[in-house]
Amino acid sequence: MAKNKTLIAVGFEGSANKIGVGVVALDGTILSNPRHTYITPPGHGFLPRETAHHHLRHVLPLLRSALDDADITPADVDCLCYTKGPGMGAPLQISAVAVRALSQLWGKPIVAVNHCVAHIEMGRVVTGAEDPVVLYVSGGNTQVIAYSEGRYRIFGETIDIAVGNCLDRFARVLTLSNDPSPGYNIEQLAKKGEKFIDLPYVVKGMDVSFSGILSYIEATAVEKLKNNECTPADLCYSLQETLFAMLVEITERAMAHCDKTDVLIVGGVGCNERLQEMMRNLKNDLLRKNNIYIPRHCCPQMLHSETNGRRPAAVDSRRSTRATFAGRKDAWVADAHLRFGDVYRQKINTAIV
Repeated sequence: MAKNKTLIAVGFEGSANKIGVGVVALDGTILSNPRHTYITPPGHGFLPRETAHHHLRHVLPLLRSALDDADITPADVDCLCYTKGPGMGAPLQISAVAVRALSQLWGKPIVAVNHCVAHIEMGRVVTGAEDPVVLYVSGGNTQVIAYSEGRYRIFGETIDIAVGNCLDRFARVLTLSNDPSPGYNIEQLAKKGEKFIDLPYVVKGMDVSFSGILSYIEATAVEKLKNNECTPADLCYSLQETLFAMLVEITERAMAHCDKTDVLIVGGVGCNERLQEMMRNLKNDLLRKNNIYIPRHCCPQMLHSETNGRRPAAVDSRRSTRATFAGRKDAWVADAHLRFGDVYRQKINTAIV
């Protein structure tokens, strides 16, 4: 191989119901990014055991597809990356076991990646954002984050469930399809809504709470629909408007506190066009020069998801020369019980710029 060959990382992401394998070069170029989603029947969520079985069936075909699409061989790979956590324990283990086996077969080092940091760093790579306030919104996380004094710090977050989980669970109440995702189908139905229904609005300082809103709309939705007080579209519209207004409020407050003018939206809920529109309206209301960064892979035309193998690979292809490599016996996973800050304190993530 050429001495000045670009470093290449292969990343495995399987923290929830999507399994992805991404191949990324040192400069952030995405060479390939196949993935497959475990879709359950309407009205149902996904359980760890069944999700893990799905990942197990698809991880090797996805790896073959990723290498073929990138036109590389195992000899061209410099390191193997995987999502260490947070996430669902059983699905996470599939990627970890696959990486340990490949490391032994191919003789490649392993880099363990923090799920939360990968969302942010991949967004920065794709958009070129330098020092933004980050709104991280997904099915498992809702946080407003900024880089300060050498590390990412949380300035606000949900105190109970994530915004994506709130949307997904309400989709089950309406028995909406999970294909391609329940949040996407709520978004499409919300576009037809005409009547706004008052819902609890819970912002506590820099934090938000979604469980009470979900409980309220779950308890009242059936009765309101039965009495023809509203339509399912009205409920979806009202829920979206309320949740997203809360997120925009705490994001604006974080921008003022950190004296930052740019916002980067990452996570699966960042695909929602209404959230993007509300954040752009914030830009106009502030009457100052600022940028709202939305990674291309957050947009609906990209399969309505940002969860894929490029995340871990994008982070560590740029850091493989100075990241902490994990031995095969140390390539374990950390499940969803670990919070963002806890992961940092336990030092299981790789080096961060």
